[in-house]
Amino acid sequence: MESGKADNPLNLALSTPEAMREKSIDLNTGFQEQTRRWELIVKYHGDLEELAGQLGFEAVPLLNSYAVITIDEGRIPALLASEQLEFAEKPNRLYFELEKAVPASCLPVRVNDFALSGAGTLVGIIDSGIDYAHPDFRNEDGSTRIALLWDQTIPNGIFTEEQINEALRARSLPERLRLVPSTDVSGHGTAVAGIAAGNGRASGGRYRGVAYDSRLIVVRLGSSVGNSFPRTTNLMTAMDFLAREALKRGLPMAVNISFGNNYGAHDGSSLVEQYLTAVSGFWKISIVTGTGNEGAARGHTAGRLTAGGGPQTIEFSVGPGERSLSLQLWKNYSDRFGLEIIAPSGASFLVQEPVSAAGERIRRTVLSDTEVLVYLGEPKPYTVNQEIYMEFLPAESRMNSGIWRIVLTPLSVTDGEYRLWLPAQEALEPSTGFLQPVESTTLTIPSAASGVISVGAYDSFRDSYAYFSGRGYAVGTRNSKPDLAAPGVDIFTTSPGGGYSLHTGTSMAAPFVTGAAALLMQWGIVQGRDPYLYGEKIKAYLKSGARRLPGFSEYPNALVGDYAIIVPS
Repeated sequence: MESGKADNPLNLALSTPEAMREKSIDLNTGFQEQTRRWELIVKYHGDLEELAGQLGFEAVPLLNSYAVITIDEGRIPALLASEQLEFAEKPNRLYFELEKAVPASCLPVRVNDFALSGAGTLVGIIDSGIDYAHPDFRNEDGSTRIALLWDQTIPNGIFTEEQINEALRARSLPERLRLVPSTDVSGHGTAVAGIAAGNGRASGGRYRGVAYDSRLIVVRLGSSVGNSFPRTTNLMTAMDFLAREALKRGLPMAVNISFGNNYGAHDGSSLVEQYLTAVSGFWKISIVTGTGNEGAARGHTAGRLTAGGGPQTIEFSVGPGERSLSLQLWKNYSDRFGLEIIAPSGASFLVQEPVSAAGERIRRTVLSDTEVLVYLGEPKPYTVNQEIYMEFLPAESRMNSGIWRIVLTPLSVTDGEYRLWLPAQEALEPSTGFLQPVESTTLTIPSAASGVISVGAYDSFRDSYAYFSGRGYAVGTRNSKPDLAAPGVDIFTTSPGGGYSLHTGTSMAAPFVTGAAALLMQWGIVQGRDPYLYGEKIKAYLKSGARRLPGFSEYPNALVGDYAIIVPS
């Protein structure tokens, strides 16, 4: 079954036998094996409740006619055939935008001329949870600064301020966790929250965050089926929850997202990116996301074929422990390329394009004990580009390691540019990657979304660009992505258990800007100087006040956008 209203991985997953699909890390994301149901992201119009009644699916309606639905696999064709359904995507896994660091450091401090603290604003944290007992998230009397906590991993896991305070008054840890059983196992969310909004009580104010008087609303993201990573559907329901809660409370909100992935056109066209852009114009909200740590990884390469020119070979290594691998090739749909896949053994597969738009788009073969699935995509309603999606699955336990090659031959070329992406580095063996990677366009999704504030990282101690930071531009645009950069190297911040620890990555850069957005909202909205200071206006103010990074002559640029040092006051 194939549909022009489904993204390519969903089309391929539904056309692949389950025994083969189970070998893939990516194709089965969103599938619930016990119930044989799929979780999908959809864009629709009309009465979703009526459609749900007809097809028997469960729906979580989101803002702006988006929804997350859970539907029987056998009813997906009827869903895609429905006039009310505009588009559907399967979820993708999200990864922390975090690098580990070694030397200790302190957050820099600067006098805040306007005496802003974030009072009267909300800071939303979508992450791995929070240590709600940490002193930095409590007031002087010991009560919580967290207005609401939703733990997606717990059934009915929404905990109010009153419930958290009751848990904090418990005399033992087991009793506390019985009342509010939400934890932050990785510590990632606690670290992010401390930079954006920690009040520094555990350090006598030394490691205070940016918007230290703000109230927090925290969402701990749920897990993908079969693994510990959250998925894009979790992110969308979390963002919807925060936006509705901010409107309900009548307070401006800055939201931090320090997760990302590599699947998509990197042009802001995915449903999750379109959704975030739509929500950024809802109520008084600003959304901040890191650009990821793929800048120095080997997950992206690019090139250009020319009419009358020769073929080009792209080589990538596969580590010995790799269980499966996905690879995306994005190009102009009007270009026609010859595509050959060559295994380390020399066995090859020549992929033929369909002779008509309605032709079969799936190609399959076995190369040296590795099953190769290829989906020849077509333009979708939200992107003019063509994706050729490749999935490499082991015939037995592991796919073939060694050097694989993709040979592209120009047949009919109008533009000729092509880009390839592997999954994010966190999902790969250390030795897996392109042999000639390209650093540009390594920003992760959803940071390519036009409506979010995309933040790269710099080293504030050396006043230099952070080598790992994901880089722009968004594909097909000259929009500045990242929008700006913030400190992301050797950041000392809150950790579970009441203390502090050191972190590096764009995960740690984004919350500096999230906190700064909350300060601007306090200055403009709360204090009455500018009731419209949110969304794109916040982005404009931040960029206009940015300081330039030494060594760069052209701004905005694909590395740091417009450069700013954002530090707690």
